[in-house]
Amino acid sequence: MTKRELVYSAIAHKANRYTPQAINLTGEGYKAYGERLLEDYPNAQARADLKEGRITFEQAVSLSIGNNVLYTRCPWWNWYNLPDRFTKCEDTPEDLPNTIASGSYEQFFESSEYIKANYDVYQVVTIWGNHWEKAYFARGIENFLYDLAGSPEWAQQLLDMIIRKNIVMLENILPAACSDAILLGSDWGTQRDLIMSPKCFRQMLKPGEKREYDLIKRYGRHVFVHSCGCILKIMPDLVELGVDVLNPVQPECMDLKFLKETYPEITYFGGISTQKTLPYGTPAEVAKETENTIALMSRDGGYITAPSQEIQTDVPYENLRALIDTARAAQGL
Repeated sequence: MTKRELVYSAIAHKANRYTPQAINLTGEGYKAYGERLLEDYPNAQARADLKEGRITFEQAVSLSIGNNVLYTRCPWWNWYNLPDRFTKCEDTPEDLPNTIASGSYEQFFESSEYIKANYDVYQVVTIWGNHWEKAYFARGIENFLYDLAGSPEWAQQLLDMIIRKNIVMLENILPAACSDAILLGSDWGTQRDLIMSPKCFRQMLKPGEKREYDLIKRYGRHVFVHSCGCILKIMPDLVELGVDVLNPVQPECMDLKFLKETYPEITYFGGISTQKTLPYGTPAEVAKETENTIALMSRDGGYITAPSQEIQTDVPYENLRALIDTARAAQGL
């Protein structure tokens, strides 16, 4: 079974002796540890392609350490010249903000096609700040929470505008056959609970999320959802919406055993503590937690080995190595 096929097997919830991995770092994490990882896990092809500009530095590190899942970035859109009445004023605006496109479709397609032709990996197109976050980027989170409660009609107009633009961008990206999945990132949770009520999520956000997921599914791609925090109250909604993979699954926020037993339909991507064990434990403790998490979460498939957030510089390098080495062993490397 190839590295890419192993991811498909996990998402299909097929029992397998091996478990795929997707260990990623923050920008500062790559700056601090990336070169050392390239030295410690040499991959001549990735080095050569990095030198020639065919892949990014982050992708070279990901390929070198043995990740089955490779992130790719796509053209998207941003807010443009937001005036103070959006970002600083508590009063709800009467109009909607301006937007601007960013990125190159040609570069995206060329890069993704090259990776598919030359590397046996599962490509995930990452779209961070997808819907809910895009709205509060325009208004500030406190102001947008006020909008949801006090001016729901305008808040819904803003959310609908975001989804319309997202759908157009997705329809430009999805026809290319090089990607395996789309990751949509919007943090709905805090350490203890949802940021908004379940009712608010279902009324204001869920319909737009469904439009995106349904479109992605029509093109035969998997739907990855990234949401930090505790989102237990909407887990039934994510199952209903057809989410394939949930990331980053913070064990301090949601019990891993409960998730696996209660919502076995979803594949979990993450779960190894970046709040406690990785920054503060020993390499042996990191290896043990990684082994235990894999044993629990990979029963009958449905798991991708990963930390519960991207690795930051508070994680000692020896602990990062322990995580990578244990994950590599679990996929037979």
